[in-house]
Amino acid sequence: MEFSIKSGSPEKARYDCIAVGVFDSRKLSEPAQKLDKAAGGHLSGILRRGDMEGKTGTALLMHGTPGIAAERVLLVGLGQEAEFGEKTYRDAIAAAVKALKNTGSKDILITLSELPVARRNTAWMVRQGVMATHDVLYRADQLKSKKDDDKPSLEAIAFSVPGKDARSANAALTQGEAIAQGMNLTRHLGDLPANICTPTHLAKQAQKLAKEFKLKCEVLDRARMEKLGMGSLLSVAQGAHQPPRFIVLQYRGGKAKAKPVVLVGKGVTFDTGGISLKPGAEMDEMKYDMSGAASVLGAFQALAAMKLPLNVIGLIPATENMPGGSATRPGDIVTSMSGQTIEILNTDAEGRLILCDALTYAERFEPDCVVDVATLTGACVIALGAVATGLMANDDDLAAALLEAGQISGDRAWQLPLWDDYQEMLKSNFADIPNISGSRAAGTITGACFLARFTKKYRWAHLDIAGTAWRSGASKGSTGRPVPLLTHFLMKRAGKL
Repeated sequence: MEFSIKSGSPEKARYDCIAVGVFDSRKLSEPAQKLDKAAGGHLSGILRRGDMEGKTGTALLMHGTPGIAAERVLLVGLGQEAEFGEKTYRDAIAAAVKALKNTGSKDILITLSELPVARRNTAWMVRQGVMATHDVLYRADQLKSKKDDDKPSLEAIAFSVPGKDARSANAALTQGEAIAQGMNLTRHLGDLPANICTPTHLAKQAQKLAKEFKLKCEVLDRARMEKLGMGSLLSVAQGAHQPPRFIVLQYRGGKAKAKPVVLVGKGVTFDTGGISLKPGAEMDEMKYDMSGAASVLGAFQALAAMKLPLNVIGLIPATENMPGGSATRPGDIVTSMSGQTIEILNTDAEGRLILCDALTYAERFEPDCVVDVATLTGACVIALGAVATGLMANDDDLAAALLEAGQISGDRAWQLPLWDDYQEMLKSNFADIPNISGSRAAGTITGACFLARFTKKYRWAHLDIAGTAWRSGASKGSTGRPVPLLTHFLMKRAGKL
């Protein structure tokens, strides 16, 4: 898909189609009013006849509108004008692309990017427009013998903006495309089955990124991990035939001595629960348990494509969690890279076991901050559903920066407490710490409390994406989250927002 920026009179623009907005009160948006004037009231006449009411998500395609250079005009419902905001804007862009993707239109002009959204500028409108377009057009048909029949005819989309904003809009176009491509990489990896997307496959994908963007990439095998003392991570890998991998990516776009941001992504490429076996229903979705790893790779693709001026390290502990004769048993005690001993009471709480060694490994980079991303707890799905990612942190400023990035990107998070009171729930008679508490209460928080034991030497935040990384049901598939949150967080640090 080719994206561009357009300024000027919409009625004179020569495109296969031009998309304009209509509010729920049958009120034409300002660009639509310009078209209506050039068309001699043709659009307002259609509204009076009741062919289009302006409800959110609706669209009406018209051909041969008099006085308009474009071959087609698409009316897109915007809902109530007083309630028009960030979500309804994204929904309107999605509705326009869905309505036009298979109409035969090859190039379209979208004027919705000129509509006012409170606290958001033109650059935000364009960036979100590109991301919403890619979300509609993404197809998970990579392994089908016959590709999906609804291949879009669309080849090019132009966003209409005021002339004074054209420069910032073009920069936002580049940013939006980079973020969208990063999300698509995350989706692609998440949607692959576990027989293809193994720890080795993730490592090869990281090496491919490194080659494309001239990054430094190191892949540690089991022997290297044993030498480092990563006993907690390796305990999860004991029952698997697929060998574990520990991936280290380095992007050096900042000053040589500038402290890096470290992103850590959980990479359990399939999670059976181990000896603490999961129920069979929906176990196929456990291929998504590497979504944290996939989102780190997606964020790296985006930040490298944008050439952000900062230093970022990516750490991905990757393994399967399988049952078997050599698998870790409930009650086993292992020694983590930090030297702390862990009593494994439930082998299905494996994400924290691989992350804790990665968080210890992060110390060697003397980071400014560390953000880990993981499909960690089912309790987070119960608490926040599929709307918000769970956020916990040992530093309020870092938490605030991530929350702000979530708001700006539309990839929102919600902060949960990480008080010392919850640490009291993590006690073992036989080791320094158990991998689960003795209660089902506050499962998301106690999972983060476990990780907090390994993050004493730096500022750290934890993103629990168990509810937001993928969709279930008829629309099953990876969402690409939280790549938008992570990239906006990095862009703000780099002074690009």
